[in-house]
Amino acid sequence: MMKEEFYLHIYEKQDLTDAVPANAVISDWALNVLNLMFPARTNVKKQSLEKIRSSFTRLENELTALLNATKACSDTDNCGIAKTFFSNLPELYRVMNTDITAIYNGDPAAKSEFEIVRAYPGFLAISLFRIAHALLKLHIPLIPRILTEYVHSITGIDIHPGAILGEYLYIDHGTGIVIGETTIIGAHVKLYQGVTLGALSVEKFMTDTKRHPTIEDHVIIYSGATILGGDTVVGTGCIIGGNVWLTKSVPAGSTVYHQPELRFTESRKTN
Repeated sequence: MMKEEFYLHIYEKQDLTDAVPANAVISDWALNVLNLMFPARTNVKKQSLEKIRSSFTRLENELTALLNATKACSDTDNCGIAKTFFSNLPELYRVMNTDITAIYNGDPAAKSEFEIVRAYPGFLAISLFRIAHALLKLHIPLIPRILTEYVHSITGIDIHPGAILGEYLYIDHGTGIVIGETTIIGAHVKLYQGVTLGALSVEKFMTDTKRHPTIEDHVIIYSGATILGGDTVVGTGCIIGGNVWLTKSVPAGSTVYHQPELRFTESRKTN
């Protein structure tokens, strides 16, 4: 590509820049929603009930404005979509609180719910995922993926907004976790760092195919485990050990572990 062709290419790409609001605007809106639901994330002084109501109304109007500024939403009832999202917020809040409970009960290092809300990357990643997933269920394009990629960039936890995550989800540490688009996770599941719930194949024709595993209730998956495939089901109550590579289903109540061979030699004596 010659220099002038390069310049022309960049010039033409400018037509895409106004297709959706800036990533920072989208992530700020979602963080403001989360902060209003969980004031422990901020140092704002106690607000009146009327102030809280007006703040949610303002955020609803901001969502309408975001959708109005998104070209792919130009022919949709953006005001109605925003109203529906905020009418569903009490249920979203309830589910987020189950995640707090799971983290608090599952982590001996957690001293309080305040600490979890303020400091735990797992809570932040799950919560912003739940906001993104709720938006995706309302058929909002682009914005849900921008949100989950934002949280990926700051926590190292990569959850596609299309995944289905059950209540009482506990992500411990979390760095390097990957949860693919068609993953289904049940309730009371615990995931450690480096877990991949991925696809065996990433061919483009499989867009509408279930490519990622199903994890049933009360499963623990330890660090570094890789579980692949849309037909792979990890049954209720299973324990998947660290560094396991799994591409087939596991019956309920199973324990799967990788057993490396360790060898030690005596240290040399030095004079």
